[in-house]
Amino acid sequence: MRWVALLRGINVGGNNIIPMADLRACVSALGFTGVATYIQSGNVLFDAPGRHATVVKTLEQALSTSFNYQAKLVLRSAAEMQEVLDDAPEGFGSDRTQFKYDVLFARPGVDVAAVLAEVPVHPEVDVATAGRHALYYRRFIARETSSRLSRLVQMPVYKELTVRNWNTTLRLVQMATSVQTSDA
Repeated sequence: MRWVALLRGINVGGNNIIPMADLRACVSALGFTGVATYIQSGNVLFDAPGRHATVVKTLEQALSTSFNYQAKLVLRSAAEMQEVLDDAPEGFGSDRTQFKYDVLFARPGVDVAAVLAEVPVHPEVDVATAGRHALYYRRFIARETSSRLSRLVQMPVYKELTVRNWNTTLRLVQMATSVQTSDA
């Protein structure tokens, strides 16, 4: 099974600094194969047998032990990552000159539709939509300082989410669904 692990809270603001080579080595040491990373924000792809919950637990424990932080991650199969693309609202990601696009991935057990009611939006700037595995957040670039997305980090539900921009999401899907992987 091909997996994409989206690590929360690493290499942000000088906290939980994990070099990607060390991350790849840690994941490989678990016996997972085809390990690749993408950019420094904690995206790791790999092949591993087992159930979702088992893979999450194994990986979070290894990361916590290896890097001395409380690891939390969102794990999606390659097929689920493709579903994230397929579920995106019509036109999402199509006008990058006027809008910024983010995907808010939810941890297991989180009701994405219920989270949508908690996500702060500025009605003239932001649009948030729920899919099966994630929330889709669009905001006007010209009024980005009025966006309420940054308020999300102060909310309890934020601990159950991890955010990736649309370009990163597209690249992760491409990497997860292609036969050949590469490090970036």
